[in-house]
Amino acid sequence: MLDARHIQMREGLPRFAAKLLRGEPVTVAYLGGSITEGAGASVRDETSWRALNGRFLAERYADTTFRFVNAGVGGTTSTFGAHRLQAHALGGGAVDLVFVEFSVNDGEDRAESIRGMEGIVRQCRRTSPETELVFAYTAADKNLSDTLPFNIAVHEEVAVHYGIASVNFAGGVQDLIRAGRTTWEALAPDRVHPNDEGHQLYASFANAFLEQAADAVADAVAADEGAPDPVLVPSEIANASVVPNREQADDLPVPLDARNYEFAFMADIGPEVASGGFEPQALGADDPLMNWRFATDHLAAEGSRGESLSFGIEGRRAGIVLLHGPDSGNLEYSLDGGVSYTPVNAFDEWCVLAYRPIPVLFPVQPDRAARQVTIRCTGTKDERSTGTGIRVLKLLGS
Repeated sequence: MLDARHIQMREGLPRFAAKLLRGEPVTVAYLGGSITEGAGASVRDETSWRALNGRFLAERYADTTFRFVNAGVGGTTSTFGAHRLQAHALGGGAVDLVFVEFSVNDGEDRAESIRGMEGIVRQCRRTSPETELVFAYTAADKNLSDTLPFNIAVHEEVAVHYGIASVNFAGGVQDLIRAGRTTWEALAPDRVHPNDEGHQLYASFANAFLEQAADAVADAVAADEGAPDPVLVPSEIANASVVPNREQADDLPVPLDARNYEFAFMADIGPEVASGGFEPQALGADDPLMNWRFATDHLAAEGSRGESLSFGIEGRRAGIVLLHGPDSGNLEYSLDGGVSYTPVNAFDEWCVLAYRPIPVLFPVQPDRAARQVTIRCTGTKDERSTGTGIRVLKLLGS
């Protein structure tokens, strides 16, 4: 059982819980990194904490029809999560609850972490105000501490500011380790990605949190109706005044960081992109791919002839998602018609192994406006790469 100090209910999940108790159809999305996607589980869609939590809900509320959305993408931070929110979590229809899990992947840049998590909250409340959020904090060496770890503390700043509920899986794990009931290596052999036992433990924490959220609404309805105990019927839940009106966008609190990613988005490459030597492609079945379960259609260039592409984005910040891998090279970019270009080398140790999405965000501009971006191949490469190719998978804006 998860200790109560690891659950911060704040405004709770009144809409989600009320729909559960009424037996209405419910959609739950899980937005996060590889842990949420299911890395470490023997069968990602069956033994991951995400899948086990979904099974618990379906069995516990058997009269409810559920839809579950896996919006986990390995290696992604809350910054990329804010850009992916619409495309991967909210874009397939109404969503009642989103678990948000980035405390392991977010780095030491406090401001960037705030911008990512706050962007997810504000974007969700502006575009999907009926959707409720819960921040889930998973474990890694940096998140296992008797004091509140840095990344979790930063996310909690956002949670407190907006009244977002949170559940600290890492705190529960630390309790068990301190009590001598397990070791971190036994739950996560690579010290990050839980095995089936670790995923099952995470799921038990998530389940306990959701039970507490539902109980809070049931108790409030019973009190609202003057009942002696929380024995409810659907009409009582529907008529009770325990579900507050969600604030509209104009009523949101003053942001913690005005540069947050409230307006972030990820877009497909459309006909408005002007290409000079880039051609449409998709990865082949034998091409190694990691951290991406979606279509791989992209624009590709060999990279040795100065190929370029240009596109426009509305906002304060533009970017691209590269599909970078073993034969990828360097690029350079210019903004708003500038004649000078800034070089970018996005190649890292993981590129040697497989292609994967790498977001590249260009500098923040003072005002929201129409931006013009030009990308150009340099014909150069990291010494570990076997080629100079550039593959552009998506466009980003905020």
